[in-house]
Order: sequence, then C-alpha cells, then structure tokens
Amino acid sequence: MAGDAPRVRFAPSPTGYFHVGSARAALFNWLVARQSGGTLVLRIEDTDGERGREEWVDGIVSALAWLGLEPDEGPYRQSTRGGRYRQATDALWESGHLYACGCTRGEIDARNRAAGIQTPGYDGYCRDLGLPRGEGRALRFRTPHQNQVVVDDVVRGRVEFPGDAIDDFVAVKSSGAPLFVLANVVDDIDMGITHVIRGEDLLPTTPKGILVWKALVSLGWRTEGTVGVEAGSTPGLPVFAHLPLLVNKARKKLSKRRDPVAVESYRHDGYLPDAFVNYLALLGWAPPGGEEHLSREQLVEQFRLGSVNHSPAFFDVAKLTHLNGEYIRAMTIDGFIDACQPWLTGDRAPWPTESFDPDVFDRMAPLVKERVAVLSEVPAMIDFLFVDAPTIDEEEWNTANSSDDTAMVILTRTATVYRSLIQNWDSGALHAATKAIGEEVGWKLGKAQAPIRLAVTGRKVGPPLFESLEVLGPERTLRRLEFAIERHRTARA
Repeated sequence: MAGDAPRVRFAPSPTGYFHVGSARAALFNWLVARQSGGTLVLRIEDTDGERGREEWVDGIVSALAWLGLEPDEGPYRQSTRGGRYRQATDALWESGHLYACGCTRGEIDARNRAAGIQTPGYDGYCRDLGLPRGEGRALRFRTPHQNQVVVDDVVRGRVEFPGDAIDDFVAVKSSGAPLFVLANVVDDIDMGITHVIRGEDLLPTTPKGILVWKALVSLGWRTEGTVGVEAGSTPGLPVFAHLPLLVNKARKKLSKRRDPVAVESYRHDGYLPDAFVNYLALLGWAPPGGEEHLSREQLVEQFRLGSVNHSPAFFDVAKLTHLNGEYIRAMTIDGFIDACQPWLTGDRAPWPTESFDPDVFDRMAPLVKERVAVLSEVPAMIDFLFVDAPTIDEEEWNTANSSDDTAMVILTRTATVYRSLIQNWDSGALHAATKAIGEEVGWKLGKAQAPIRLAVTGRKVGPPLFESLEVLGPERTLRRLEFAIERHRTARA
C-alpha cells in the first residue's frame, strides 16, 4: 500500500432495500476517507444465494450515487472471490486452525440440555475427533479458549471478550461456502483495509474476525492485490469503530417490518440527498459548534470518528422532514423547479401529462417552495391548476357548510364581486375584495377565504390563495365558485 492514507470499506449484503443504518455507515466511511485523502472501497457481500438479488445490488449502487457517496474502488463482489476463500480455507485446515464437524443444530441443543446448559452454543464435540473434510461437515475454527480477545474500538473503547465465551464457530459451511467472518477477513486483508467502520450489531463477530486475521497472518498470508493495494504486502490489524444502533421513538432497534427504513422510499417521497446526508451525520455524532445544518464540505471538515457517541441514536423522521424543509426553502427557484420535475410529469403526476403547463408551475414555484417539507407534497399544492375541476372532500365540504349559511353568503357575494374584477384580476385586488366581503358578514379574512379556497382548489390548505387565483384566472375561478353555489343549493333543496 502506498502512503498512510486510510482505506475504508462499505460492505453491504444485497438482501433487501437499502437500510438507513447502512446509509449512515456508508456516510461515516466516506467522511473518514474524504477528510484524510483516503480510499472508500465498495464490496458487495453477495454470497447468500438464497436471499440475495441482483436488483438489490443495483439499489445499493443507485442509492449511494443519489446520496453522493460514490466509492473510489469497486464494487467488488464476494461471489467472484471463491478461489481466494478456498485458498484461505486450505491454509487454515492444513495448519489445524480449522476442524471438521458433522453435528446438527438439534444434536448440539440436545447435548446442552442433557448437560443442563441453558445458553445455546457449541460444546466442542468434534474438536478432537480428527474427522476428515467431507460432504455434510462444516469447518469450525479452533478457538484458543484460554486467551481473551480485546477489541480496541474507537467508539466504544476497550471491549474484552473472554476466550472461553467464544465458541468454536463455523467458518465454512458444509457446502464449502465461507461464512461472513472468514470471507470478510480475507477480503479486508486482500484489499488493504485499515479501518472497519460498521454497525454495533456486528461487534460480537469482531473477536472471531481478529482470531482468523491473526491465524492467517501467522501463516504468512499476504495481500492478493487490488486496484489500490500492492500484492504481497503484510497486513496490519485494522482500526475498529462500531457505530451506535439506530432506534425508533420507542427506543427499539429499527426494524424493516415496523419502521420506515428504506432509503429508496425517502428518495421517492422527495427528500433531498444533501438534507438526508446532513441528517444521517447527526445520528451518533454532533458537530463541535452545535450547528445542525451542515454542508458536505463542513461535514468533511468537522467530522471526527473519535467523537461518535456509543449511545443508541434516535432516527426521528419528523426532525429529518423539518430539516429537509429547510433545505428546500434554501434552494434557488430554478433548482427547486428542476428538483420537482419527477413529481410534475409521468406516473407520479396526478393529472394527465398534456394538462401540465410548465409556465404556470414556474409562476407558482416561489409560493410552493416556502410551504412544502418534501417534494412529493408539491402536486397537492398545485393540482387545482391542471384539472378541469377539483375534487372536494365531501366531509370537508359538509363541515364547512354545516353551521349556518354564512359560508354560502360569502361564496355568492364573492362570485359577484370577483366578476367585476375580471379586467383587474390580480392578487392585490382579490385580497382587498375578499377582506371587504368578510367584514360585511363579520368574519376576519382568514376565515372568510376558507370556503373560497375549498370551492376553488378543493383543499383547506395550500399556497397563498389570492396569488393562486391570479394564476388560475378569472374564468376558471368563477366557474368553480358557481359550481359550489349550485351544489349547495341542490343539497338544501
């Protein structure tokens, strides 16, 4: 390896949607690499043929690109490295670090029960039987139970694992396929990884990895060589940093079945990648100045792996959404318009493609930008402009007209007054006229404009009403007012 720049790796398994916890791990690795002139390696752990799918691999690559966390090397794929794992297996077998075991899970549990052992674990039954390698026999690592294993963790400090608490773990399946620990150690050595930065849930596997690492190095194992690593170099044990768990509001670990954890869904809902990255950085780490709105450049400058807190981090969707709204409001109008395009045309748009008028949206964009927290909220703000008539919620309509006829008096009076403003149709004139109508019936402007908004836009909330009516135009505004009045009369007849 050239120089002392760190080589970090992000090594996800393609077994589902891209988890926000994985995205946080990718970001912290990326930050360490970027602030030190290091290298981020993407490695796909795709040896699980039963659960892995190629579409999940594409999802990982796409999500990283969306977040702006592209790797410097890779993606490397474990599925193409079987030969190297077999070499490591043979070396460990021949040196006695591995032994064959034909025990089933049921047999192990039965022996434990008979011995009164409550904790499930392997009892070393085959450790000294000298069984040959063969079909139906897994290969277990011969753990030196008399020695404790110490993990010096940047985040959690010194973590000690008693040697007698570490099972003779399976390193190679009975099928010959390597398991997680062996494959990862071989990859980390070959790829010259200097820092292993990953989730806290993988901490229990770390002492096993250290044992395999030391065993291979003692056998003279050297790097095979990749793009940025010289073949034949002597590896050193990497620096470990296990990031805090992400938890939900109930302080339970985020679950794919229970919580919104898929990065793809946030992208689909219109969260901005810069806002998402900013929020991920705050999950377990806090900038020294306390500022929470940070650009990528500021994150690279200020982030320190040693400052990451080991306490669980609350993934607060409400806080993320609020931060995203701040990012939207900070956008330029042109940037906002460009970012909204996926929600304005095509399958996501709630109106026919031919009904959309980009010039109309350009006029509304400054109003909408100040009122949405995610881009998927934009269509509901402007749909009344691109449909023949808005769909008014029946319950909202009945509620607005249930107490007395004041709302209908306002609509009738508004239709008359607005008709007189056709030649002077601008937001200022509409505002003044509506305020006067409200005063006639004893309602303040905010209350007086509510039935007008509902009749014309179909919604109780939206962008500023009078600017919206100016864009909608007098013809369609009056037609919708008249329709609402007639609807009310018919309902009362």
